[in-house]
Amino acid sequence: MKQDVNFDEQAVPGRQQTSSLRGPVTETIVQQFSMPVEYPVVFTHGLFDPGNSALCDVVRRYEPDKRHRLFVVLDDGVAQAIPDLTTRLAAYAAAHESHLELLTVELVQGGEAVKNQADHVDNLLERMLALAVDRHSYVMAIGGGAVLDLVGYAAAICHRGIRLLRVPTTVLAQNDSGVGVKNGVNALGVKNFVGTFAPPFAVLNDFAFIESLQHRDKIAGMAEAVKVALIRDGAFFTWLEANAKDLARFEPQAMAYMIRRCAELHLRHIGTGGDPFEQGSARPLDYGHWSAHKLEGLSNHDLRHGEAVAIGMAMDAHYAVLMDMLSEIEGQRICRLLETLGFRLWHDTLEMTAENGEVAVMDGLREFQEHLGGELTITLIAAIGQGVEVHHIDAVTMLAARDWLRERSATP
Repeated sequence: MKQDVNFDEQAVPGRQQTSSLRGPVTETIVQQFSMPVEYPVVFTHGLFDPGNSALCDVVRRYEPDKRHRLFVVLDDGVAQAIPDLTTRLAAYAAAHESHLELLTVELVQGGEAVKNQADHVDNLLERMLALAVDRHSYVMAIGGGAVLDLVGYAAAICHRGIRLLRVPTTVLAQNDSGVGVKNGVNALGVKNFVGTFAPPFAVLNDFAFIESLQHRDKIAGMAEAVKVALIRDGAFFTWLEANAKDLARFEPQAMAYMIRRCAELHLRHIGTGGDPFEQGSARPLDYGHWSAHKLEGLSNHDLRHGEAVAIGMAMDAHYAVLMDMLSEIEGQRICRLLETLGFRLWHDTLEMTAENGEVAVMDGLREFQEHLGGELTITLIAAIGQGVEVHHIDAVTMLAARDWLRERSATP
């Protein structure tokens, strides 16, 4: 027996109804909601000096009268470089004891290797459970980008999300990775295979940490400033050129401006680029990274991330020249700036071959596409300050760009 189906209720926005005399009713409710995402990125000096209220202010910004619990995780490399840091943390909490309760300071291994071992995440979760860290507590990560990635991931999956305070201690983390919304660890042999998109509660950049870095690490972090200038801000690139010698000497004012402007451009892209959680295929902030990620692994992380990115940018820049996308003059400017800052634009891993006899670095294209999903999308430079997306890389031409780098590095 056929029966008409009638809906008595009025149409509801977001509800799609389909009725048919020949079959059952299909009803779909389309749920939509939005929520603001806001987090401060603070630039200061002497974050843990008792007279500096920056940390206390960001922790209290929604609940000013509460005593807030802090679970601190510290990069052991930072602890070795600044031996009294744990004491200073305790003194700061004591000076602000009406608003802060320091639960613990946990040391973790620094560097990329910390992201390769699952037990580091489990150990942090066990400690958070033992200390009754809840969603109104704070996890504060102090360290380089790898430690921030690890701790951010642990915080994001504990109770489905603990408030995260990032305190980046390297140039690379302060101007790039530490100000974004990504966390993750390496798994199954794949870089950042496991991770989350989770905005931090706040980021606190203390320039005093930069002073404790080795020269190599100071230089490596500048690669991301060159990258974001190339894809987003030609005027910033010109500033980097004009101040390259000061930056190579680590002049404090030049370093501070470079870090702040680079972070600002990254934040602008995340906030206004239309894809903060990277659902699409384009990754302009990963300019030069398809080969950089591969080179890091091939070198067993002898190459710093920024060093590999510098090589990747130089190779992609000359590829664009060879493909008549970028002028040779601008391609030379890019390489010259990187070299003036202190980067060497060659590493012997560029000549390694895989088991199948192919040049190993070229497999980075496949891995890059798999990591992003969708079609292959590579950012190249059409002009300084103007990034463009391409969906095919000619392997022969890219290897010619690699050979050009080898010849350039061999020239006195």
